[in-house]
Amino acid sequence: MIKLYCYIFFFFTLISFGQKSASQEDQIYNAVDVFVANPSAKALQNLTSTETDFWKNPKPKTKDELLAIVVLNCNKAYYENQFGQTDKAIASYEKALQIYQKKKLSNYDIIEFCLKPLGNLYTVLGDYDNAENTIKQYFFIINTSKNYPEAQKQRFAAILNLSNVYQSSGKVSLAIKLLESTLKTEKLSNAQKGILLNNLGNNYLLSSIGNLMRPEIYEKAKTSFELAVQYLKNEKDQSESLSNCYRNLATLSRKREKFDLANSYLVKAEKLLSETNFQPRKMAKLYYDKALLFFDEQKYDESEKQIKDIFKILIPNYNSKNILPNQNQLYAETVLVDALDLEAEILRLQKPKNALTAFELSFYIEDLLMNSLVYENSKIIAQLRARNRTEKCISIYESLYNKERKITYLETAFQLSEKTKSGILKGYRLNIKNATSEEQQLFLELQNVNNAILKEQQKGNSADISEINAFIKWQNKLMLALKETQSQNQDYIPEKCDLKVLFSKLKNDKAIMVFYFMGFENQYYFTLQNNLISLNRLNTSHVSIPKIAQFVDFFDSADAITNDIPGYNKCGKEVFDILKLPNNSVYKNLIIVPDGILNFLPFEALITQESSTTNFAKMHYLLNDFKITYNTSANIYLNSKPNSKSEKTVLGVFPIFEKTPFELAYSKNELESIRNNFKGKYLENSGASFSNFKNNASKYSILHLSTHASSGDIETPASIKFYDQEILYSELYNLNINPDLVVLSACETGIGKLYKAEGAMSVARGFQFAGAQNLLFSLWKVNDYTTSVFMDDFYKNIKNGVPYFEANANAKLDFLNDKSIPNAKKSPYYWSSFVYYGSISAEEKSTNYIFYIISLLTVIGLFLVFNHYRKWKIFTKFSKKRNTKK
Repeated sequence: MIKLYCYIFFFFTLISFGQKSASQEDQIYNAVDVFVANPSAKALQNLTSTETDFWKNPKPKTKDELLAIVVLNCNKAYYENQFGQTDKAIASYEKALQIYQKKKLSNYDIIEFCLKPLGNLYTVLGDYDNAENTIKQYFFIINTSKNYPEAQKQRFAAILNLSNVYQSSGKVSLAIKLLESTLKTEKLSNAQKGILLNNLGNNYLLSSIGNLMRPEIYEKAKTSFELAVQYLKNEKDQSESLSNCYRNLATLSRKREKFDLANSYLVKAEKLLSETNFQPRKMAKLYYDKALLFFDEQKYDESEKQIKDIFKILIPNYNSKNILPNQNQLYAETVLVDALDLEAEILRLQKPKNALTAFELSFYIEDLLMNSLVYENSKIIAQLRARNRTEKCISIYESLYNKERKITYLETAFQLSEKTKSGILKGYRLNIKNATSEEQQLFLELQNVNNAILKEQQKGNSADISEINAFIKWQNKLMLALKETQSQNQDYIPEKCDLKVLFSKLKNDKAIMVFYFMGFENQYYFTLQNNLISLNRLNTSHVSIPKIAQFVDFFDSADAITNDIPGYNKCGKEVFDILKLPNNSVYKNLIIVPDGILNFLPFEALITQESSTTNFAKMHYLLNDFKITYNTSANIYLNSKPNSKSEKTVLGVFPIFEKTPFELAYSKNELESIRNNFKGKYLENSGASFSNFKNNASKYSILHLSTHASSGDIETPASIKFYDQEILYSELYNLNINPDLVVLSACETGIGKLYKAEGAMSVARGFQFAGAQNLLFSLWKVNDYTTSVFMDDFYKNIKNGVPYFEANANAKLDFLNDKSIPNAKKSPYYWSSFVYYGSISAEEKSTNYIFYIISLLTVIGLFLVFNHYRKWKIFTKFSKKRNTKK
């Protein structure tokens, strides 16, 4: 980052542009002058007071005065960042940008002094979507403006910063592609080549996480780092960049367990950094590298000394007597998170309870970071970071429980696991529920712009870059407005799962819950039944996860199972044993909360007892033992909408696509079967447009969509096809529906890009965000004919008052027992694709309660009337007697 001493330049520049209100401007620039001459925390407060006074003044603001405020905020932000106040720095830069863009100001290098540092700070805090958008904004300005000063330098900075964002957000292949292309095609100085090569080496390392010993990866990374050193060694003002190269060489050596070599590189890195006017945060990061090296060498005391030094640098008034800082001293800073996590790893060896305290502090900072994020993708990445810590905490709680047998350890472990399950979906629902009308409108507009960007990007080489940039600018304005609105409300705190209520609901539903947590090193499952919670590890080995993947692969095509029936039978039993599912229980309703690859596994089709039969109807499926329901989290199950007992009405969407390559011939049969049983509205052919669906969706209790869908891939989002257009899963978020049931009778509606904990970014997820709580959807490409047969039976069950989850199980069992269907078509491929997510409870009819209340009130009323009449009779009789005596 470049220091913003250039305010004087801007002051004199402004003098040359028209008449101004000198006193206001002079006051602002004088305040900046005083501040830059002697920056301090107190001086920052004075600068803030100057701005506050400016806005309090009711006088109309001129453009020149507003530009002075922009300069003030950029200077303020620069030093807030220097003082470790990253979140405040971001807010100041955002304010400067908002004023600059809204008032259409000019004569200021907004890229150098605002957009560049703002994009970097977003990256530091893990706000990757905002970082990418900000960088792309100034990249576009540079590429389209012929008169932009230092265009080549700024273009290089944009490429470098964008590669950092890609690297940090897990888009390593994109970062490598961008860096390799730039090194080949751009005219670069030696310093620029060195900096980019250093970044490239980092990305080579990250491209092989978990397998860093691969010789080709090691050599690529090593060569990149060493070349970077050669380019930077003799360049002026590159000490910091050269220090970064040595840090990376140290990391590479440490991972190869060449500890002495790693240490020598860190000594060089520290010497170079100390010679520069560095940010304290950068030295803290170097100390973290040293602490990590000592940890790997099992020199834990030395590691803790480095961690203390990190806290001293980053935390004002840190007391080193207790290694762990106080929670009220912490703020949103990723280096602090890393240091606390490492300290927890050290404590874990001897003082596991203290380790949990350290992890709690890390979780606290992660929550602060999460609260600063707006975009879904950045939140998911933040949740994944927290998830790795959760796995370690579960391990500690499991160990403590085994020693002390305190059930609270298991309950706390479960709460931590639940917090990472569909946290973004739960947070979105809660935010929308509690949002003001202004917030809801901003959410709606922001989502629409996000979708417009995605759709334009899907056009590939024919995409309109200027249109994308215009959308990004509008997206940025909406994001800033939303952040400003949300800052007035309390931060979102994830709700805990009320275990007492959960157990009560499970008891009422006569159900068992099996809740999975698939970690990086260990896989766990919680079982909840009969007011008891248990925690166990899966029978995992190096073959367990591949075996689960092998079972899922059987559903890639119809032939995969029929060509290897014994193999399917054997694999299905092995996976059943791995997943530790119950096979003897009083309760026959089973609720699965899957995780990771288990989101794509049809549990009903698992084999509970291996046999030699090739008759699919006679195999021993888990379906025979349990009626299975799925949920994305325990809280979502707990809060899911009960199945309505009122009369069902259906909105059917049947594009059919007659006389096209997409024709769904058997969709007509499905349509007629449902229409014969349920009142409603049925949108056919051209009538099955997205607008017709949107306009009618809120009026019916069941939404049934019989069409084509796609799971997408790494680059392409999941989507569903209406007659007139294909809709991305994220375009469904804004539907704002609350149906009793959504049935997605289409291919792969439950499949999409998978994130552990959050689940698949699928069409079904789009409907969940829109408000649907009970859904039936598919896990692979479904067969048109067998789907129509299954749906016919499913809806007949519903018409007879059978709950949705039970109707799903019955339809599958009836399919297997149907003698008119040949054995080959009874393969699990044909009947187990559709899974039900949602409630298994039926709502109590409110009319019954009203009847009981009215009846009770009537009885009470009659009693009071009768009692009053009886008392009156007695009183009258007594009065007559008294009168007679008189």
